[in-house]
Parts: sequence; C-alpha cells; structure tokens
Amino acid sequence: MIPKTLTVAGSDASGGAGLEADLKTFEEFGTFGFCAITCIVTMDPDQNWQHEVTPIAGDLVDKQLKTIFAGAPLQAMKTGMLGTLEAIEVTRKYIDQFDMPNIVIDPVMACKGTNELLQPENVALMKKLLLPKADLTTPNLLEAGILSEMGELTSIDQMKQAAKKILLLGAKNVVIKGGRRLNGDKAVDLFYDGTDFTVLEGEMFTTDFNHGAGCTFAAACTAGLAKGFSTLESVSLAKDFVAAGIERGQKINPFLGHLWHGAYNHAEDRLQPQE
Repeated sequence: MIPKTLTVAGSDASGGAGLEADLKTFEEFGTFGFCAITCIVTMDPDQNWQHEVTPIAGDLVDKQLKTIFAGAPLQAMKTGMLGTLEAIEVTRKYIDQFDMPNIVIDPVMACKGTNELLQPENVALMKKLLLPKADLTTPNLLEAGILSEMGELTSIDQMKQAAKKILLLGAKNVVIKGGRRLNGDKAVDLFYDGTDFTVLEGEMFTTDFNHGAGCTFAAACTAGLAKGFSTLESVSLAKDFVAAGIERGQKINPFLGHLWHGAYNHAEDRLQPQE
C-alpha cells in the first residue's frame, strides 16, 4: 500500500513553496499526496515581487477536507500557511474527527522575502488548537522566538531554551531550523524530544536558491513518518533531502531561485527519450 499524506497549506503561484513544494516532496518520498488549499500567494513582478495572500473561505477548506477524508485513512499530515482562524479551526476538527496520526505542524507566520507576520490572533489560535496535536513542529528561528516568547534567537543554547518552552505548548517533538542564520560555517538545526537534544549539522550552501526550503523540510518529515521512520530519522532524512535540493537549486525567475525537489533522487534522469 502506498502511504497517503496530506498538506493543509497555501498555494505558492511561483511553484516553489507551499502545497506545491509539499506535493512534490510527497511524491519523491513515494507517498500519495493530498492537499487542502487555505490561501493563494501571488507575487507581482511589476512591484519588485511584492507578495499578496488571498485567503480561501473556511467553508471551502472544510469541503476540501471532507472530500479528502472520505477515502481510506491517511498515514500522516502537515499544516503550512493556514491564513485564517476558520482554517485553523476546521483543520483541528478533522484531526479530532479522524484521530489523525503523525501530525507535523509547520507554524508558518510569514512568506519568505517579507516581514509581514500573521495576525497575532492567528498565532495564538495555532498555539491553542494545533500545537497540542503535533507529533512534530518545525519552526524556524523567527517562529521559534515568537512561540517561545524569547524573541530573537542567536545561539544553540537559546534554541535549547526555546525548544523546552515550545514543548510545553503540547508538541511531542520540536526541530528548530537554524539553517544558515546562526553564526558559523555549518547549517545547524536542533531536535528535541522532551528528553534529549540532537544537534544536526550540515554543509552550508551560500546559494540563494532556497525558496521553499521550510515547506519542503516539513513535508519531508511528514512523508518520513508516513513511511514508518522514527521522528528523528524523519528529521535527519528531511535535512539531507533539503540540502540536496538547495545545492542543486534552480533559477526560476529574475527575483529568486527555488530548491530542486528532485535532486535527492536524481529525478532529472528519469524518463529520458530513447536515442
């Protein structure tokens, strides 16, 4: 049986992040992906790639999830940009109704390349309704600082303190993505299971072709859990998957580059024409 995975997230019209990244990742991991669209993110090339987020009505999010859950049970799910209070509420409703296993909460609070955060009430409801159901949550440094109420995080010691505070919100495991934002020559992430800390180090890539990295990481964790990997194994594999995608990133438009979701499995070599 092919494991089934779900993302409840925004759609990125540029193709690199959001549910587009999630579905590509699910496929690369050999899982069958479903998606419920919560909002549509567009970028205006005439306004220096200015982002605009258009939310989907809560009742339409509900209809999508009703369709998805009408089939066979799902093995794992993730959330990304939820956008509205209604989307958060309806997501929690289906998690409870179908007793969803392997839940990854990616607490998206802003689009990459912008400083515009979600409304505080959205973050508060996410903390109340979704983090207590999370088998894993995957905040970046900014998001971890907000969730932990510690503000800017600049060291591994601070990341450890933040991880402890985030687990108090109900998540079973947390991985804080330091990436290349921390000082040093390694891309560093921190995993915490409530007992042990694991520092995950990887090669630092200086390329800017990393659009979609956070969404892809959470989706890879989700797919790993769906296939039976442990949480730490899923996180470690996700880090390798994203690193390969960044290293082989592609220039997609004049404004930014996307990681290549097929890099880890060399997808570009598939289905070559016969000579």
